[in-house]
Amino acid sequence: MSKETVLITGGTSGIGLATARLLHERGANVLVTGRNPETIRSARSALPDEVAILQADVASLDDTDRVVQHARERFGALTGLFLNAGINKAMPLEAVDESTYDEVFAVNAKGQFFTLQKALPLLADKASVVFTVGIAAVRGLAGATLGGGSKGALLTMVPSLAVELAPRGVRVNAVSPGAISTPIWTKSGLSAEQLTAVTESMAAGIPLKRLGEAEEVAAMVAFLLSDAAGYITGENFLVGGGAGLRV
Repeated sequence: MSKETVLITGGTSGIGLATARLLHERGANVLVTGRNPETIRSARSALPDEVAILQADVASLDDTDRVVQHARERFGALTGLFLNAGINKAMPLEAVDESTYDEVFAVNAKGQFFTLQKALPLLADKASVVFTVGIAAVRGLAGATLGGGSKGALLTMVPSLAVELAPRGVRVNAVSPGAISTPIWTKSGLSAEQLTAVTESMAAGIPLKRLGEAEEVAAMVAFLLSDAAGYITGENFLVGGGAGLRV
């Protein structure tokens, strides 16, 4: 295919939205999904009309079938798949119940796995797949067991998926954002004062002394989806300002 055609799950806010905008600016056809009606409305205002937006819950296999069918009818094939949808339920171990565990793993691990499986027939030869994992999968963070564990499950799949899909020339990689300034912070339940204190404390522990921007992660994703990364597969790229480097 001469033009990039990319499906982005979780593309209506934060990193997914920034990636959709960047890819469109570079001439790609883009389809994004999201499950929150509020962020979908916001994305429709923020993104150009040419970017297709579907309401879909990645944890629902029926919704995924519908998304893949839409992509087939609209584009015919995909050159890229950015599996970005995810939820974060930060809580101590003793506070986790079965329903919360099941919800997080259904979205972060099962949903992404089956989106790839169902979209596989649409992937063009030499297509690129990128998972959003997150720094909590490879660095310790109190309260991040569910998020880190569910995304870490994806990370352990990346090498095997890369080997399995290599005969088709399909590349599979992961990007792991560190502390990124996205709307997820405003959903934490913290007051504005508490949020400022938390983010300032986190920034102080990062060698580059700041939180990252969604656009900086989007740039890495766009690179991995492009032909410029044609000899890269099975890798995880941390975009975290050097977080975790200090001894």
